[in-house]
Amino acid sequence: MSVPSPVQRLRTSGVVSLEGGEFGVENNVWIVGDEDSAIVVDAAHDHEAIARALGDRELMAIVATHGHGDHVNAAVDLADLADCPILLHPDDAGLWHRVHPYQEPDAPLLHGEALTVGDVELDILHTPGHTPGGVCLYAPGLGVVLTGDTLSADGPGATGRHPSDLPTLIASIREHLMGLPGDTVVLPGHGEPTTVAEAAEHLDDWAARGF
Repeated sequence: MSVPSPVQRLRTSGVVSLEGGEFGVENNVWIVGDEDSAIVVDAAHDHEAIARALGDRELMAIVATHGHGDHVNAAVDLADLADCPILLHPDDAGLWHRVHPYQEPDAPLLHGEALTVGDVELDILHTPGHTPGGVCLYAPGLGVVLTGDTLSADGPGATGRHPSDLPTLIASIREHLMGLPGDTVVLPGHGEPTTVAEAAEHLDDWAARGF
């Protein structure tokens, strides 16, 4: 599935701690912008690899779709390197501070606001459920939505741990994502892209199974 040229995917890998164990995980880091400037969505694992992928572009901001460690663990080092702000929904401050206890995000991501980088406008959609402050970023001009762990080709994000909640997550997906055009490309935090239409075909099944 093709991704519009203003969007670039970088895969990074690392180890996360979960319920007393450590697990390897691969994340999608999305870089959105043009040849002069960009934002990074979910600075995961390796700030130096992300900086290399940016090249000479000015990093305008680091956007966290949510506060889980594997989506923010490279954010502070990258922000220090690039001298740019970190943006996070305030409802995920508690999760953020588990990873970065001595640093605050620089600005909030709020539903209904928009970010602009180059010619790309990204609408902020608050989609709680996987985490209280989960957000998606919808670029109508590109026909893509960056979903973090709200939605992937394999289903909604995991909701087995507090403060996750599956009914809240399903409601967020129905309200904020299923109304987007069916051919909108879903760019998730893990795995391969899908489309809104493909996800819609499975949503009722995922909800019924307690996915």
